[in-house]
Amino acid sequence: MAATIEGQPRRQPVPRGIARTGPVLFSYGFRPFFLTAGLWAIAAMGLWIGALILDWPVGGSFGAPNWHAHEMLFGYTSAALAGFLLTAVPNWTGRLPVSGTPLIGLFSVWIAGRLAMLWPDALPPYFAVVIDAAFLPLLLAICAREIVAGRKWKDVKILAGVGALALANIGYHAVAANGGDIGMANRAAISAYIMLISIMGGRVVPSFTRNWLAKRGKTALPAPFSRFDTVVLLIALLALIGWTVAPDAVWVAALAATAGVLHGIRLARWRGWKTWGEKLVSVLHVGYSFVPLGFFGITLAQMGWLNAISALHLFTVGAIGVMTLAVMTRATRGHTGLPLAASKTTAISYGLLILAAIARPLVDVWPDLTVELLAIAGTFWILAFVLYALEYAPILLRRRRERGE
Repeated sequence: MAATIEGQPRRQPVPRGIARTGPVLFSYGFRPFFLTAGLWAIAAMGLWIGALILDWPVGGSFGAPNWHAHEMLFGYTSAALAGFLLTAVPNWTGRLPVSGTPLIGLFSVWIAGRLAMLWPDALPPYFAVVIDAAFLPLLLAICAREIVAGRKWKDVKILAGVGALALANIGYHAVAANGGDIGMANRAAISAYIMLISIMGGRVVPSFTRNWLAKRGKTALPAPFSRFDTVVLLIALLALIGWTVAPDAVWVAALAATAGVLHGIRLARWRGWKTWGEKLVSVLHVGYSFVPLGFFGITLAQMGWLNAISALHLFTVGAIGVMTLAVMTRATRGHTGLPLAASKTTAISYGLLILAAIARPLVDVWPDLTVELLAIAGTFWILAFVLYALEYAPILLRRRRERGE
């Protein structure tokens, strides 16, 4: 028994730090979550295409379309987000990362959620809901503990984004269980992700761009964060809140158009055209470009010039999909000691995912080819993540850095 103080057992500290024993997979948060995010991106999209073309009964009583939306937002993307935050937060706070047994526990909850949502009717009523809804609150609690302990109060806004996602997932289940329209819950989740991309992208995109340009002796560097960026984020937040609760309102279309223009200017200030020589950097700018495109899509949808679902996919496949793939590849290379340069396979995976993001809205241009275009977009998505898995799965499973992570 541990030493005692005034007769009371002293609490054992929670194991922390990078696990040096056991599977490499659970030595750092990015490893299991980036790996399974890529694998689930393939499997979930494949199941959706099967439901679309072959009428597979995916998702049980939730219905295939609802299941597809949920697993892209709260399955794939939540895993990518977890991998990023469990790696980035220790860098922000200077505290040791979660690894080993605690990481296995969190990862198991995510896996359980995917299985529960795949066969929800095989479980007693509401069991699938409880199992799936547990992951994001646990991730929020872990990140909150680290940020508060590290006194990084400027990062509390990240917690707000994760909290919004957790509430959106609970809202999705509450509405779906009663046969209601899940549109608001989906828009709330997408909005939370877009704000997280806007906030964290505002750190990493200009930072990585500045580093890459500076190493090449360039003096024209990305603009630093300023009051302009604060205004951009506030306008974006207002537009996204409006889109979530009143997507057909004229004032929302006006706000979205304003947010699109401001985000476009913000992106131009980061001088992304100078980075085309390194796809690992330039893809961040391409991915972020879908943020203003998504806002313009909201405006066009309200004006009747673009289908609302197509507009939504500018955010999901374009901004969220491309940015998560870009971050997963870069973080994996950086934390396993690989050169910070995109391989040919990585560059091709970026291109395929960008093509998927472009192909999806073309349904509005050629409505007679709706099923075919959806299948093409889905196939490009799958191929992009197949290449990611082939290249990065062995790295995530086996490769360690020689001098720590």
